[in-house]
Amino acid sequence: MKQQILLALFLCAFKFGTAQNSVHKIPDSLKNKSYTYLDDKIYSFKNDSTKAAAYLFAYLNKSKNEKNWKELVYAYQNILHQSPENLRLIYADSMVYAAKKTTDNALVGSAYLSKGIAFYGKKQYDRAFDNYIIANNFIAKSGDKYLTYKVKHQIAQIKYYLGFYNEAISLFRECLDYFKEENSRAYLNTLHSLGVCYNRIGNYELCSQTNKIGLSESKSLGNTDMDAYFIHSEGINDYFQQNYGYAITKIESSLEAIRENKDFANESVANFYIGKSYWAMDKKDKALPYFLKVNKTFDEKNYLRPDLREVYELLINYYKDKKDLKTQLYYIDQLLKADDVLNETYMYLIAKIHKEYDTKELLLEKEAIEEKLSRAKFLDIIFVSIIFLLFILSLFLTYRHYNNRKLYKKKFDELMERSYDLNQNKPKLKNEKAQILDIPQDTVTQVLKHLEKFELDKKFLGKDLRLATVAISLNTNSKYLYRILSHYKGKRFVEFINDLKIDFIVTLLKQDKMTRNYTNAALADEAGFSSTQQFVNAFKTRTGMPVNFFIQEISK
Repeated sequence: MKQQILLALFLCAFKFGTAQNSVHKIPDSLKNKSYTYLDDKIYSFKNDSTKAAAYLFAYLNKSKNEKNWKELVYAYQNILHQSPENLRLIYADSMVYAAKKTTDNALVGSAYLSKGIAFYGKKQYDRAFDNYIIANNFIAKSGDKYLTYKVKHQIAQIKYYLGFYNEAISLFRECLDYFKEENSRAYLNTLHSLGVCYNRIGNYELCSQTNKIGLSESKSLGNTDMDAYFIHSEGINDYFQQNYGYAITKIESSLEAIRENKDFANESVANFYIGKSYWAMDKKDKALPYFLKVNKTFDEKNYLRPDLREVYELLINYYKDKKDLKTQLYYIDQLLKADDVLNETYMYLIAKIHKEYDTKELLLEKEAIEEKLSRAKFLDIIFVSIIFLLFILSLFLTYRHYNNRKLYKKKFDELMERSYDLNQNKPKLKNEKAQILDIPQDTVTQVLKHLEKFELDKKFLGKDLRLATVAISLNTNSKYLYRILSHYKGKRFVEFINDLKIDFIVTLLKQDKMTRNYTNAALADEAGFSSTQQFVNAFKTRTGMPVNFFIQEISK
């Protein structure tokens, strides 16, 4: 952002003729450089506006001085791509002006296309569409196929966002074959958009087929940039087919890549449909954090799609059930604000969205809640509630303390009768078990013998043991060791190691009185735990009681 601000200042300085006297003065060494040289430098600094600035304006200055309108178009195009969003329309207009001077239909069409994209970025879809139509008229005369299909693709995107899904599908299909041969990223992007449109018209089977084709084509083309988006789309498709578990898994798996792309729009859509999936599974408390993220994006980015509007209806009802009037009122205000934004941006589509609350009903409910809140004596309620809760909490903690002591004593008595001799309870091999594991009989026998020696030699006391390293030490592989432990010990690797460590400590505390004076940190070190907290947790999991309680009881 800081780089973009610096570039903006430089832009303003240049526009008003003060660039030569500013700190951003164009070096003399660049004045005689070729357009190719300057363009290469601009491309090399495409992610660093500060470094690119000198080359951007050397290019602009050169084309202006030479009255080379074609190069001036490219100069403004480069600046537009590096500029903050709020300045892009200014440079798009300059680009159009310069392009018209060339009388080149392709250049003029491309300039109007850039202007349309700038409007699109500001969510002014009607004005974006108008510029795409103008661009299309010029490009059609030029015979430039790439620009023809690029503008078709942009028009299709507008059709999609405004809810004309069948028209968008028709345009995306036209673009598909051309981009497949000419531009792999545009081809994959078109496939994704096509799948999304199929979902919106309710053709979930065709949406799923398109997503599968997209993933397959990504692999074939060696371009996996769109994989997360195909998975994201498929997860949303699963939601509409009521496969809520699959929906959550797929959408969540796509989120990391989408966040890396700083794609807050698709991240917000993902959060909405994950939340909706949990909501449909009657796990409303799990849905809530995702709905709150949708609201956060709306607050910070002013982004909301018509289908995402429902999040506010759900939040209003959620807090209504919770009798949380203050929060309910907040989300009523948010919904009213959302409707203002949606009515302005999605005038056609918002009329087709089912609304549980209309504006009149919302305003009446808001007024009723405000009256309730104004009449309520919050200080008295809070005071009484706190006293009551403290009393209940006190009773609960007292009850839990005595109940836990009783439970721990029972666990302690059972523990003192239990044997932790590592030579006992060796697993007995059975052929059918080995067959179930689908591991050769000899391998199973060998691994179990190595495991027995591993336990007897107390090698489990090592720190930071990993499944892979232990498997190697037992002359096997991770997969076999994992399955053998699961089958014969009934445990995962971490649980198996932790239990051996705790069994060792229990035996040590029984036999060596001095160790009862050790701190938890010292005992954790004795057992080979990486941290004291891991040891404390593992001890309670294995024995059913805290370490201190066990030491107190055994010391008696």
